[in-house]
Amino acid sequence: MSTTLVDEGRRRPLVLRNRAFGAVWLSQVLTQAAVRMFQVGVSWWLVAYAVDGGRGLASGLFMAVSTLPAVALAPVVARVVARTAHRSVLRTAAAVAGAAAVALAGWAWTSGLPLPAVYAATLALATCQAFFDPCLTTSVPELVDDEDIEAATGFELSTQSLAGLGGALLGAVTVDRAGVAGLGAGCGAAYLAAALLVAGVRFRTTASGADDEADATAEPERRTLRDILGGLPYVRRILICFTAANLFTTAVFVVIPLYTRTVLADGGSTVALLEASLGCGTLIGSFTGARVPGRPTVAGSYCLALMAFALALPGLVAGRLVFAGCLVVAGWCVGVIGVRFVALFQRLVPAADKPGFFAVMQAVLGASFPVASLLFGLAGDHLSAQTLCLVQAAGLLPAAAALALLGSPNSQVTQESSADRTPEPVGSER
Repeated sequence: MSTTLVDEGRRRPLVLRNRAFGAVWLSQVLTQAAVRMFQVGVSWWLVAYAVDGGRGLASGLFMAVSTLPAVALAPVVARVVARTAHRSVLRTAAAVAGAAAVALAGWAWTSGLPLPAVYAATLALATCQAFFDPCLTTSVPELVDDEDIEAATGFELSTQSLAGLGGALLGAVTVDRAGVAGLGAGCGAAYLAAALLVAGVRFRTTASGADDEADATAEPERRTLRDILGGLPYVRRILICFTAANLFTTAVFVVIPLYTRTVLADGGSTVALLEASLGCGTLIGSFTGARVPGRPTVAGSYCLALMAFALALPGLVAGRLVFAGCLVVAGWCVGVIGVRFVALFQRLVPAADKPGFFAVMQAVLGASFPVASLLFGLAGDHLSAQTLCLVQAAGLLPAAAALALLGSPNSQVTQESSADRTPEPVGSER
């Protein structure tokens, strides 16, 4: 009888049988939903309402500002996450972001909202998220058992997908109906709810018996960010491939509102549909990525090639449903890649290096975001949105080829493992 109950318990979703992880995961859903809602809403507000000329540049600059903190603050984030109780970092980041969003909503409600204020609020929210996301990733082993790490990774990465869905469905539509004031109020409520969820969670105790708050006072010797990547050459090559790919994939957030406005001549509801299609695809990929066969590099290269095809088709065939269907496929590829490679990194990176690694990973992958936003935004004022789709597709193909040529990681695991850690063989990575 007891064995049956245990087996049934193990079949329950991780977020239901591990309430601490479930609460932290839900808080990340809320924070990323809020930041995506804000990004989608303001991007549409700039293109449809606030700017008459230079819409592409205004939208691209906005997206660049929203991604810059993750890159610029990577060393600071790594130090804070390594030395401060993770619960405190998560709670503070969510609370500060909530206060910033509420302040913006109040300003927009009482008077006309200048563009610099919107960019400043975007910078504040992005800064808080730059601390929140790598901190949560680092905290996964403190919330779940080792055998649940991959499942936890899938849930964590699905957060971005859920956020894309929520932000897409609410962001542009909220701006159409309630303006930036309504947008800021909704985002502020989500952030403050996330802060309350994290405040009620108790992270696991350390081996010495001290709780997470006390453990944060210890400052073990940690390697620099350069040393971390220098000791992981195979991982470093993977990150370079995806950084190059992100230069073209992330431009989709600039292309969507421009495509909606100039090619489809539609409104916020179409932006919502397209963003939701991308988020839905990523969500599906996050939960099915572990089932995709092949080595991570091989599966990743095929996914990048498929994504290139999906992004090229709307450049050749204009249509609302065509673009939406292609974004579902592209999102699925993103979700699969995320699950396969983050799970791989969780096993390859020594525990002591994880705070620094995940911060630098976010910075390296995000380094192309501001550049892509500015370049594609500026290009959007001179080229058609369909041409931008074709440029995105062409740029992904070299990255797919480079990833495929990395070969088998089996020999690299032995070289990259630290002496005090025995990683799970990469051959077991599905």
